[in-house]
Amino acid sequence: MSSTGTYYVYILASRHHGTLYIGITNNIGARLELHRSGRGSRFVQKYKVFRLVHVEEFSTAQEAIAREKQLKFWKRDLKIKLIEAENPDWNDRSDLL
Repeated sequence: MSSTGTYYVYILASRHHGTLYIGITNNIGARLELHRSGRGSRFVQKYKVFRLVHVEEFSTAQEAIAREKQLKFWKRDLKIKLIEAENPDWNDRSDLL
C-alpha cells in the first residue's frame, strides 16, 4: 500500500475482542512503527493496542476523516462486526502492507 495520495483509517486491537483504537494516517507503515515503538498515541501505549485488525483506503483526507469520525461514533458491537467481516480471527494485518 502506497502512502502517496492515499489515506488510511485503521483499527488496532490489543487482542481478539480486546481494546480498540481507531486512527487515520497517510503512511500506515510509519504510523504503526510509531505506535509500536511507544512514540504514537499514549492510549495505544497504555493499553498495548498494537495489532492491526482493519484498514480502509481513501483517496482524500476529507473522506478518511469522515470515515474515522463515523467509526468512532459506532457502538462497539458494530466495530466488531466490521472487523470480523474480513478478519474473523482478528489476525494482525501488518504483513499485508
